[in-house]
Amino acid sequence: MHCDTICVLQEAGNEESLYDNPFGVSIKKMKQAGTMVQFFACFVQAGKYAGRFLRGKGVISTEAWERAYETVPGMMQRIRREERNEFRLAVSCKEILANNRKGILSGIATVEEGGVLNGRMERLEELYQWGVRLLTLTWNYENCLGYPNSRKREEMCQGLKPFGIEVVEQMNVLGMLVDVSHLSDGSFWDCMQSSSVPIVASHSNARALCDHPRNLTDEMLRALSEKGGVAGLNFYPSFLRKEAQKVTVADLARHASHMIRVAGEDVVAIGTDFDGFEPEEMEQSYISHIGEIDKVREAMKKEGITERQIDKIWSGNIWRVMTEVLSD
Repeated sequence: MHCDTICVLQEAGNEESLYDNPFGVSIKKMKQAGTMVQFFACFVQAGKYAGRFLRGKGVISTEAWERAYETVPGMMQRIRREERNEFRLAVSCKEILANNRKGILSGIATVEEGGVLNGRMERLEELYQWGVRLLTLTWNYENCLGYPNSRKREEMCQGLKPFGIEVVEQMNVLGMLVDVSHLSDGSFWDCMQSSSVPIVASHSNARALCDHPRNLTDEMLRALSEKGGVAGLNFYPSFLRKEAQKVTVADLARHASHMIRVAGEDVVAIGTDFDGFEPEEMEQSYISHIGEIDKVREAMKKEGITERQIDKIWSGNIWRVMTEVLSD
């Protein structure tokens, strides 16, 4: 449900391709993993355009958001340039199934940073027309939609802004997935109330096992499940355990098992966040690319997760949401 591979390919220029590269996701590695569809994030780091580089929190000017928005078409074009006999961008479940019958891997384009709308609803329609089918409402900055996760209680309680609520409602109309990963708790609950269809947390884990504001509380996981949504397991070590340098695939299995216990087997999916974190942050024995995904499957079996539940985590749960939300 989430990777940042297109962003790192953009940075690498013409030196690397989606077909074969040293990153976490490539066509070769997806084939090895038996991938049917991969979500590719057009991640926008708006802090780069804020006059001084803001890696985390900070106030982004209107002008900076405009410059940030201008980066999205280039990333969409990069995805299109990577299309070949083995890979095609898809905009509906119907297209994904058609590609699969021909042995073609599908990509779903997403945008990670709703602030690029900059208060203009017509831009949501533009993103949709370009082929974007999921919008992560915030990254780590306050934007026109709402507030991001924070370790400060007063910031974490902040919710969606009026424009953010309007955007969620319009995404329901268009048939776009609403992604609550990176949101403040207050914004999460506003999304739950504002959306008439299931929503997703594309790359978030269980806060009960790793107390990081990027993760979801048990109450949030239950609410997500009750609405028919899913949470994609995030492979970033810092979101799996406090001692990130000691993370193993068993930690991914523990998070999946916990999510199933508190919210049911229909809530867990795969988010990875590959290419959104550095390989050196991982133990040698940990999973380093999508081609090694069977390591996670084996760890889940050892954790006591059944084959049927693993199949739901691998594809069944997110496919259910996609068929309900995405437009044909």
